Amino acid sequence: QVQLVESGGGLVQPGGSLRLSCAASGSIFSMNSMAWYRQAPGKEREFVASITNGGGTDYVDSVKGRFTISRDNAKNTVYLQMNTLKPEDTAVYYCNALVTTTARVTFLAWGHGTQVTVSS
Repeated sequence: QVQLVESGGGLVQPGGSLRLSCAASGSIFSMNSMAWYRQAPGKEREFVASITNGGGTDYVDSVKGRFTISRDNAKNTVYLQMNTLKPEDTAVYYCNALVTTTARVTFLAWGHGTQVTVSS
């Protein structure tokens, strides 16, 4: 019983910024790697960024230099700071996390997504 809840999406003009949050709750023993994915209309879900529990990060080329992933381990929360947004960043953004529960079961949890729309 682990839930991931994303927030922070919305409508923003090109060149603007948004900060997404994804908070995990439930029977959590530990949070391992966490990541953001996105799915634009008519397209497959794609990887955006990831962060290990040690702070190592990875990004898809199209967002390097514009997006920053970070995490607060005390709050079981991952963030995605998105700057210089472009219309092609429009998508539903999902977070996931590799979670170990208090029952010592490890699985990949997903949130339900938050809509980001970049338009003038």
